[in-house]
Amino acid sequence: MPKKKEPEKKKFDNSNVLGLRSEVLEQPITETLEQNFMPYAMSVIVSRAIPEIDGFKPSHRKLLYTMYKMGLLSGARTKSANIVGQTMRLNPHGDAAIYETMVRLSAGYEALLTPFVDSKGNFGKVYSRDMSYAASRYTEAKLSPICAELFRDIDKDTVDFADNYDGSMQEPTLLPTAFPNVLVSNNTGIAAGMASAICGFNLNEVCETAIAFLKDPNHDLLSTLPAPDFPTGGEILYERPEMEKIYRTGRGSVKLRARWRYLPKENIIEIFEIPYTTTSEAVLDKVAELIKTGKIREINDMRDETDLNGLRLAIDLKRGTDPGKLMQKLFKLTTLQDAFACNFNILVGGNPRVMGVGEILEEWCAWRMDCVRRRIWFDLAKKKDKLHLLRGLEQILLDIDKAIAIIRNTELESEVVPNLMMGFGIDQVQAEFVAEIKLRNINREYILKRTAETEELEREIEELEATLNNRRKLRAIITDELRQVNKKYPTPRKSQIVYADEIEEFDESETVEDYPVTLFLSREGYFKKITAQSLRMSGEQKYKEGDGLLLSFESSNRRELLFLTDKQQMYKCRVSDFEDGKASVLGIYLPTRLQMDEGESVLTMIDPGDYRSHLLLFFENGKAARIELSAYETKTNRKKLVGAYSDKSPVRDVLLLREEADIACEASDGRCLIFHTSLLQPKSSRATQGVGVMALKPKKLLVKAAFLADTPIRDQKRYRVRSIPAAGALLKPEDRGEEQMSLMED
Repeated sequence: MPKKKEPEKKKFDNSNVLGLRSEVLEQPITETLEQNFMPYAMSVIVSRAIPEIDGFKPSHRKLLYTMYKMGLLSGARTKSANIVGQTMRLNPHGDAAIYETMVRLSAGYEALLTPFVDSKGNFGKVYSRDMSYAASRYTEAKLSPICAELFRDIDKDTVDFADNYDGSMQEPTLLPTAFPNVLVSNNTGIAAGMASAICGFNLNEVCETAIAFLKDPNHDLLSTLPAPDFPTGGEILYERPEMEKIYRTGRGSVKLRARWRYLPKENIIEIFEIPYTTTSEAVLDKVAELIKTGKIREINDMRDETDLNGLRLAIDLKRGTDPGKLMQKLFKLTTLQDAFACNFNILVGGNPRVMGVGEILEEWCAWRMDCVRRRIWFDLAKKKDKLHLLRGLEQILLDIDKAIAIIRNTELESEVVPNLMMGFGIDQVQAEFVAEIKLRNINREYILKRTAETEELEREIEELEATLNNRRKLRAIITDELRQVNKKYPTPRKSQIVYADEIEEFDESETVEDYPVTLFLSREGYFKKITAQSLRMSGEQKYKEGDGLLLSFESSNRRELLFLTDKQQMYKCRVSDFEDGKASVLGIYLPTRLQMDEGESVLTMIDPGDYRSHLLLFFENGKAARIELSAYETKTNRKKLVGAYSDKSPVRDVLLLREEADIACEASDGRCLIFHTSLLQPKSSRATQGVGVMALKPKKLLVKAAFLADTPIRDQKRYRVRSIPAAGALLKPEDRGEEQMSLMED
């Protein structure tokens, strides 16, 4: 097949730009992305932001390996600046970035359940935004004891090594972690077009789960690994379906909240653990804002009393305050209750994959089995080499005097090895070994002792070869190592598990004073909330020129309100969100208060009650939709709902139907019809276009709809129909009344 000819690149003459004489080659955007952006994006994904199966990003691995080569696993601490400088041989980033990596891995920072850096000095705190760490010249560090499990047998070819950035030394591509560190160490990262957010799990629980998984791949993970564990403690609001989803898909949300205690003698609430996702300063700022806006009135003062003993946020309460209800309110309104969004995105074989906990354990076990197999291959090769040398010694044992004579009678040093090879029938490696034996060791006792190891070596080699070909034995080795880690590093759980269905949720309406009010909505969108006492004392309602009353009804301060607009949107709020008004003022302009879109207007105001009523929408095209009000009910505090109704035709009137009734509709040509609402079938879909009610003539529109009881129609039989759609009859003058039919209070 002939090769497709590439299109010739066009040249752009840039001679008139700033007097420069140059030509710029045009390049297709797809080619720019492929040549310029894709290499950068892949570098960020593969070499920077996403952790691999050992649980580390490259920056973590380079730092820990540098410290390992510096002898900081068993030696004394050294200055952090020294470690940062040495790490630059592997990591070409600046010292600030390397030191930040060390801070996060340190015990002092408290960002990890199992910290890998044993730190001394001020390393800041993960739960504080403003508590900065000291400079690297002031702090000291070494590797934590558990790092021995990260580097176990790393010198036995358990993992691959690669050149560093300038080819001057080698570094491991992964660390042969003896436990599933990818689950133990929480990790977050943002790459190009993808991200990763892995919450940490308790070390002992992970080891037990990995052991059980190796025995039975169908093991119920939740029985041994009930929930994540966070280094800042707190309480996990346990929801089994959500946890099962996270374990299955690797995505989901873990709800966290702070731990607190009440000190009755001081009338103080003491918060001593907060969610991993927030900081003490963020909590303090939010509480201060709530106090300033008047949403919290039970607090005299809140301050940060964190010291060397740990986090402590103190809340001074006003007399008579119920601490339990106040904390429920704070959980609802602040980040003292928050959520960790899980996204278990991990690099496996250089490819990013979002995996559940079971998949991660499966991949880790397969990878760890490969590490153990490589270690056994290394040991096997060493033992075979040693056995081969001992076989040569056995030949020397047959005639030591002959070996000495060969060496003594050889004139040239370079001929010693060849002469030994010919004299005893051994190969060059064996001959080299024999030639290097010290003169003091050329005796029968030494040679007998060495050759006595042959049988033991043969038995060990046989066992190693059998292990290599037996997956059950390989799993047993991994299991034993996991048990050793579990026993050697006991780690109590920090985050307590609390069942979400046992927690009393904060009801914001309980803190709102309830009293009867009357609500008014004008045609141009001005809203008033007037108390019964103020209404009795007030005079005529004030409106803008050309404006007037659209509807009004009685309600109470704790009720919800829905506002339907002409842009197919519904706004939800509470009556208590609006301040009390008077008849003598224009009221609150809703498009501004509710932050409506430009040009958006209010159609009607609805008191949804228990959301068991129906909404009737009448469109200009003669159709009507009966929508269940429950379609607008939301479990969250969402203020705005888009797509509230069909946009196929403009809405003329909206009625709230609490019980079946007669409806009167009027067209632009003066015809009217009356029908019963039972002819309209309720729909749960907000997008329904409705059914035909009035059979309209060309270019005619439905202009009005109202409950029959609210109209002045006398001769009702003339306009009543038994089925829809229908044309209706011309409206008599006496049935029009003194005023035009309009939407009234139902």
